Amino acid sequence: MKAIKFIPILLLFVISSCSSVRVASDFDNRTDFSQYKTYAFHKEGIDKVEISDLDKRRILRAIDEQLTAKGFTKSDTPDMLVNIFTKSSEQVNVNQFNAGWGYGYGWGYGYGWGWGPSYSSISTTTEGTLYIDLIDARKKELIWQGIGSGVLTQNRDKKEERIREFVSKILMQFPPQKK
Repeated sequence: MKAIKFIPILLLFVISSCSSVRVASDFDNRTDFSQYKTYAFHKEGIDKVEISDLDKRRILRAIDEQLTAKGFTKSDTPDMLVNIFTKSSEQVNVNQFNAGWGYGYGWGYGYGWGWGPSYSSISTTTEGTLYIDLIDARKKELIWQGIGSGVLTQNRDKKEERIREFVSKILMQFPPQKK
């Protein structure tokens, strides 16, 4: 009976984990992030990203919004450069459900056994990863990197929302809090 109560919680966790963005970040511990006030996009690096120009603009707008909300200013002579990199992979999910099998004694002579019906479903999802690199503009050194991974959508209306979710969760970790 306890297992039956656990199933809805497990199902909710599985469904919510499919839509969430997993994030991580890394940074140079010796960097004083309070010195950075302005930014610009690293055009040469962004031009090399192999995604559609529409998606690039969506990502750059989302980064613009997040950095502006954190008090940074876009500049022609920036303190830091923003670069992005993306990658994606196709995930194939195969789910099988067997109704079960049984063995036991029945009415009358002998015993019986049998197999129940089996159900299978196959689905594919695209897993995407977005890297946001922040580079010291003067030294040309990487100072911070944020990474977000999650399931992508092809629905145009939801794509913008999904990109904003990726960017906001990644940049939530910037600037880093030293311990």
